[in-house]
Amino acid sequence: MSFPRCDQTVAWQALSGHFQAHGHKLDLRTLFADDPDRVARLSLDAPEMVADLSRGHWDVATRQHLLGLAAECGIEARRDAMLRGDAINQTEGRAVLHTALRAPRGQGPQSELVHGVLDRMFAFVDATLASGRFTDVVNIGIGGSDLGPQMVVPALDAFCAPGLNFHFVSNVDGQDLAAVLQKVKPATTLFIVASKTFTTQETMANAQAAKQWFLDAGGTDLATHFVATTTNVEAAAEFGVTTTFGFWDWVGGRYSLWSSIGLPIALALGSANFRALLDGAYAMDQHFAQAPLADNLPIQLGLLDVWYRNFKGYSSRCISPYHHGLRRLPAYLQQLVMESNGKCVDEAGEPLPYGTSEVVWGEPGTNGQHAFYQMLHQGTDTIPVEFILVKQPSYRNADALSPALKGLLAEQHRMLLANGLAQAQALMWGKSTAEAAGESAPTASKAMAPEAIARHRTFPGNRPSLTLLLDEVTPRSLGALIALHEHRTFVSGALWGINSFDQWGVELGKAMCKELLPRLGSGDVSGLDPATAAMIGRLA
Repeated sequence: MSFPRCDQTVAWQALSGHFQAHGHKLDLRTLFADDPDRVARLSLDAPEMVADLSRGHWDVATRQHLLGLAAECGIEARRDAMLRGDAINQTEGRAVLHTALRAPRGQGPQSELVHGVLDRMFAFVDATLASGRFTDVVNIGIGGSDLGPQMVVPALDAFCAPGLNFHFVSNVDGQDLAAVLQKVKPATTLFIVASKTFTTQETMANAQAAKQWFLDAGGTDLATHFVATTTNVEAAAEFGVTTTFGFWDWVGGRYSLWSSIGLPIALALGSANFRALLDGAYAMDQHFAQAPLADNLPIQLGLLDVWYRNFKGYSSRCISPYHHGLRRLPAYLQQLVMESNGKCVDEAGEPLPYGTSEVVWGEPGTNGQHAFYQMLHQGTDTIPVEFILVKQPSYRNADALSPALKGLLAEQHRMLLANGLAQAQALMWGKSTAEAAGESAPTASKAMAPEAIARHRTFPGNRPSLTLLLDEVTPRSLGALIALHEHRTFVSGALWGINSFDQWGVELGKAMCKELLPRLGSGDVSGLDPATAAMIGRLA
């Protein structure tokens, strides 16, 4: 299957002409004034959410050109190839089947394998929760074996089983593990070692230290207190682990929370809620597979990403969830997007003449407002912002809250939503110098003219954003939200003609680390570059 790279299409040339003609100077305030139906035209319904894309830097003509680009690049055929299990990860000769992990039993590729592991995992979860023997679960992993569970568990706190505390250790810095070990007791702690190969350097270093802590405390039943999500059963057994749950090389780490890597999620939520998480993702999979291009939210977002990156010149994207539970979502999306699409050659190994992955970053509202929103509103760079609003909050043990406290929390949630709406509004409308001059200014130096003060208080506006609205953060809606971003990332990568499913950029530094590690002990700097040699000398 061969399709042209985006810049090798007729649609790309048409899009370039459109940009040169007027796409480079789109102004949101004018676009809304000229089109009273703009919100309706640029809003989409998808499973568990509504997306308002009307504050984006595009118009109906832009969208039509982008749809032509998607069609000419064969985005639907590429999507179908992934979903049926073709080996689209060509540099590693693998299929890409994270969608198979959430397909109902009997549907999709590899169903028997997937549900065999899920059945074992759910049986373990049910037995563990019924036993009541553990008070703490410590997940030891890194990258995709950490970020997914670490994001999902706090996001769904209202649905978590009572009596269990969850901790996530990823950094090879011993301070990460030591801080957790101070909070837990050996007799009531379950450790999950998450490593596909059971050789990941950071994970195994932390696992060995946790094992030593357990043994030092007199622990003897290692096999009860340590389990593993891995395919290397032999290495796990050598470590002392007899309970293992596997997954497969057609699941990349950053796409793996739906697999046995999600064991801490299942322990936190229970089997039924984990199934609901899978169901929500599957609903988005079906939307991605079946909705026409113009109504397909992952495809529309992927197209917008390409337009922003390659035509508008926006190299950054800010994720701003106005929901404290989603506080780790920006970090999760960093890996998903930048590890997938941070590539400089196409699938054939040819250098790319355009930018690929944008920088993804963010913080939950309203914290971000008091940190980096100054730059978003008045900085020299235009940075698209993605707001995530949630209509109804969820609290653990909500029934136990007093009516007075419930009322205060409800008012705080309205305050939170008002802040999110206001920021999107302010980014778009801004404030002119004339408006600023007409307001009463704060006391300033007499040496500064009023018009100069007004310029300091001017907001350029016309800053793009989009808003995703969820009724509530539930296992099902969170599953749909994560799957949306997975598919969106695939779409932009496919248009750029890159392989979004390998991650060779992770490997070089890790290989060099193995070579440098013994030198830190020996002090041998022979053959090293001067900077590295000098630093080893200082560290010796």
